[in-house]
Amino acid sequence: MSRVKFEELVNKWMEDKKKYVKISTFSTYNFIINKHLLPYFSRLEIIKSENVENFIIKKCEDKLNYKFIKDILIVLAMILKYGNEKRIYKTQQINYHSPKQNTIKEIKCFDVESQRKLVNYLRNNFSFKNLGIYLCLYTGIRIGELCALKFEDINFDTKTLYITKTLQRISIKNNDNKKTKIIVDTPKTISSNREIPLPKTIIKIIKNFKNIINKDNYILSNSLNAVEPRTYRNYYKKILNNIGIPYIKFHALRHSFATRLIEHNCDYKTVSSLLGHSNISTTLNLYVHPSFQQKKKCIEKIENIFE
Repeated sequence: MSRVKFEELVNKWMEDKKKYVKISTFSTYNFIINKHLLPYFSRLEIIKSENVENFIIKKCEDKLNYKFIKDILIVLAMILKYGNEKRIYKTQQINYHSPKQNTIKEIKCFDVESQRKLVNYLRNNFSFKNLGIYLCLYTGIRIGELCALKFEDINFDTKTLYITKTLQRISIKNNDNKKTKIIVDTPKTISSNREIPLPKTIIKIIKNFKNIINKDNYILSNSLNAVEPRTYRNYYKKILNNIGIPYIKFHALRHSFATRLIEHNCDYKTVSSLLGHSNISTTLNLYVHPSFQQKKKCIEKIENIFE
């Protein structure tokens, strides 16, 4: 039985994975391996539980996001499993304590007044880039999905938006050379392929400019050239600054969309479907933000039952 070193095992695993996973997923694996796993484990002839425990402690000390540490450990587990199945890398039974999140990270969304202020600005200052923010507030789509949108993805007769792709910049490593490139790929999950009804206001806005748009053009640029997520995030930040709204991450548009729907008693299953989630629990855990007024109404309902 031939044995290989960890670094060689990683290379064999990557060659195998490359055949089956999306290029964006492969790029993520590549980053995790070269940035985190190889610098720590490549010198070890055999990986033991204590090595993994010490690795977790170090990453926690480096203040890495606890979820990302778990993602790293998942990749490590896949590599070691591959080595074991191919009988090319000696491993022991590995047990470790998963990193725990000490505090609950608050996921922010716009309050109603700020959202109304932003919507009014976008309505009164039309540009195709501003239309993108408007779309996110009214559909909850992800930034990669927005950047990949073309006018052909809108059916004006049925007033429907079709989400079938996402755009992102990924890192590519060839030998010692590292570069990045923009790719348009399938959405995050199968459930992310979806149809979203568009409000009449958005249809009306776009129809006003129908004579200057081409179905093959990207919506954000109204040209054949796409706007990448990093560039668009910077643009969004400038918009908030210009109108005096405190900055919160672009993803807050998606959170705000879901929160407004829940506040107005839309059922969770429909909200989950609009967001493209495969599991309704994701919607409930991450995107539902009961306001103080909602909590107050619930308390008042309890009071009304007994008083």
